[in-house]
Amino acid sequence: MDLFTHRLRLHADPSRVVVRPFHIAWGGKGGAPNRTERLVGEVLEMSGEDAREQLETVLKDFEARHWQTRRVFMTRYDEIEDLLGLDGRDIGDEKRQLIGAYFCHEYSYAAAALMNPSAVPHFDQTGMPEGSMRILMSLRSVGEGHISSVAFREGIITEGNELKLAPEPPFATATDVIGEGEDEMPEGPVTVWRHRDSTLSGTVIFPITQAQSKGLEDLRIVHFRHEDGSYEWIGTYTAYNGSVIQSELMRTRDFRAFDLVPMSGSAARNKGMGLFPRKVGGQYMMIGRQDGENLFLLKSDRIDHWDEGEKILAPLYPWELVQIGNCGPPIELDEGWLLLTHGVGAMRKYSIGAALLDKDDPSKVLGRTREPILAAKDQDREGYVPNVVYSCGAIKHGDTLFLPYGIADSSVGFAFVKIKDLLAAMM
Repeated sequence: MDLFTHRLRLHADPSRVVVRPFHIAWGGKGGAPNRTERLVGEVLEMSGEDAREQLETVLKDFEARHWQTRRVFMTRYDEIEDLLGLDGRDIGDEKRQLIGAYFCHEYSYAAAALMNPSAVPHFDQTGMPEGSMRILMSLRSVGEGHISSVAFREGIITEGNELKLAPEPPFATATDVIGEGEDEMPEGPVTVWRHRDSTLSGTVIFPITQAQSKGLEDLRIVHFRHEDGSYEWIGTYTAYNGSVIQSELMRTRDFRAFDLVPMSGSAARNKGMGLFPRKVGGQYMMIGRQDGENLFLLKSDRIDHWDEGEKILAPLYPWELVQIGNCGPPIELDEGWLLLTHGVGAMRKYSIGAALLDKDDPSKVLGRTREPILAAKDQDREGYVPNVVYSCGAIKHGDTLFLPYGIADSSVGFAFVKIKDLLAAMM
């Protein structure tokens, strides 16, 4: 099979930093002020000159490294003001900014790894020449404490298999969550917001809820068509709190507001779920790996509730004998549903293959690749977790499949393959 791998690679970059809230333990002992109250009190007791000097030192260190640093400090101050019941009218701007700075910290969100991308058509296709498509990729970025977050990258692919990525802005910004308390992490569905002046390529979604506290992992994003003809971008991802996983949905129509919604049902206790881009036979459908070894077809009348399904694919060939899983949402073709899979073989080597499912009844497997279409080799073997290639979603572009993929849980590569060649390789 003729697979073209692009020379471009994306790597972890510790210089990509954002300002995040620094949460200090709430509650004092024996009636004494807690740490938050003590810190605020220390700043309020400073003379105006001392506060100005301290703020200037902070800004000298950090203002050139972040976007609208003073605004971020003021926003953080507003949260502390609400928490403590302060009256900002009695506090000058410099002291308010300094208080905000004490409750922020700098976080390198992709210092350890950048991996496991998914790709969808961009929501804005204006100005695209014929044969070209603007794309949007989600990426799993891993930073301090091995905490995973969701980053984005925009770009263009052409009919000549050219890939052009939009430059990253000099500053990255974290999404905001509005109206949540300071003293404990929220539970259940939350909505986070991209700042109106921040580009999507510079936006990072961090864990918000207790269930997500150690990471948002492996977003599989799909351009979903509802029965009324409207579209929504919906991603499935794994929320991890350090001991327990659960599958959740990211939903957005404008990439300004993102709803992060836990899923219920027995199947939602597993990872690696991939949503079909529309209902099939009047039902929502997912591909999932419910037993850690095989692939299942899941059906539901609700997009946020999933129970156990029907096993449709089991390990068969040597490169996938340990286990198989999906490599993103199924892709609709005239011939059926194209499902990218990953297989694990000897020495825990990961490879990417594909299967074709019946269009009307996806429980029927029409064919699958005997050999992998992409496997870890040469320079793609080395990294944080060696011998792994992995994708969370590809795009059909004309008669070609654009496949971004993670390399050794460390970096991201890109490949193009003709769909007819892929189908011809199936048994």
